[in-house]
Amino acid sequence: MDPIADMIVRIKNAGDSKKESVVFHYSKIKLAILDVLLKEGFIKSFGKKGKKIVKYIEVVLAYDENGSSMVHGVRRISKTSRRVYTGSKEIRKVKNGLGSLIISTPKGIMTDRAAKQENLGGEALFEIW
Repeated sequence: MDPIADMIVRIKNAGDSKKESVVFHYSKIKLAILDVLLKEGFIKSFGKKGKKIVKYIEVVLAYDENGSSMVHGVRRISKTSRRVYTGSKEIRKVKNGLGSLIISTPKGIMTDRAAKQENLGGEALFEIW
């Protein structure tokens, strides 16, 4: 099973059902992705819980003033069975700039706008809008 796909789908589904928070297993790449999502405003906050072997991440979801979730949709691009890489010149806007493409670059995980600004390419992980 794909842990990144599981994480983003859980965030989307929890937002659709108006949950306050969602919990999933801990990993460093998930923390890096959540840090980018926090900066972009898709989530309100997140924190690492647990000790030693049993660690998990709790994410508090963000909602707008109308009560709808900030995450309207997600699409996984690079999967465990098929990796998709993109150069900095091949990066296109997601939903006419309303969404973000999350990319794993040599300088870490970042959005499409940050990668294009730094002229970096990498593995296109997923789109979120």
